[in-house]
Amino acid sequence: MSRSNVVRLVSTQGMSREQWLAVRQGGIGSSDAAVAAGLSPYKSPLELWLEKTGRKPAEDLSQSEAVFWGSTLEAIIANVYANRSGNKVRRVNAVLQHSEHLFMLANLDRAVGSDGVLEVKTAGGHSAQFWEDGVPEHYQCQVLHQLAVTGKAWADVAVLIGGQDFRIYRIERDESQIADLIEREQVFWGMVESDVQPAVDGSESSGSALSFLYPRDSGMELDCTESPELNSTFHRLLQVRSELGELEQSESLLRQQLQSAMGEATAARFAGGRISWKCAKDSIRFDLPRFQAEHSDLVAQYQQISPGFRRFLVQIDKPKQQAA
Repeated sequence: MSRSNVVRLVSTQGMSREQWLAVRQGGIGSSDAAVAAGLSPYKSPLELWLEKTGRKPAEDLSQSEAVFWGSTLEAIIANVYANRSGNKVRRVNAVLQHSEHLFMLANLDRAVGSDGVLEVKTAGGHSAQFWEDGVPEHYQCQVLHQLAVTGKAWADVAVLIGGQDFRIYRIERDESQIADLIEREQVFWGMVESDVQPAVDGSESSGSALSFLYPRDSGMELDCTESPELNSTFHRLLQVRSELGELEQSESLLRQQLQSAMGEATAARFAGGRISWKCAKDSIRFDLPRFQAEHSDLVAQYQQISPGFRRFLVQIDKPKQQAA
């Protein structure tokens, strides 16, 4: 796709956050790409589907410290990139749209020259390990999505790690990777348009999405005894739980053996690692039972109802006794 085919869907100048979110609701933005493709470590396709179908509002991250510092430092990092790379950068004050796949949207941090994109990132020092082998996969998806929408040939990812480690990574346009990403996004967006729920993936995000979808039980019992697939899943769950119990017991034994060897030592060094066993600081807690006993008249004034939640319990049928 040539650059001339890029669609400037709407200008972002003077656009409120609410208006910007409304535009994003109509498609897959670059930060949604890895989620839609099932490659995000933080968010599941099911949770994104809830948002895109209007069932659940997207989490407001505008007040988080990470987002605040990312936004605050974006212009500074972009300027440092321009100075160190010698490339001219410019803002693109618009939501861009793929000319063929209209659900694909993109907001660029900066455009670079006539054929490049700049994506600006900030990362805490604890995240440095994830950048040692290059740009993390979910950010690669974000950049490939931008290249797909814009038709540009390459992107530079400028990241500031731990406030003082500045790095630049180049990602070249790869048509096979872009085709694969577009195909994955098409499948996801088809589910949004047809209102078909994506499969669960075992992530915490997926579990939270299920709890949001089905917060209450109906009291009805499903009879799944004739379903080979669900019975297989049930028995696999039993097997995995049994294996987990054995592993947890083994982990507890190994941990206790090391603790016994350490005694009162604060830490122990091993070939390839280290263990610490420290005493936490004393904490102050509220003596609720005593307060309830001595000030029962005040307790009722500060009580509030917490919504109940569904508990997932597994029961195993007892073997049937054979008649004598």
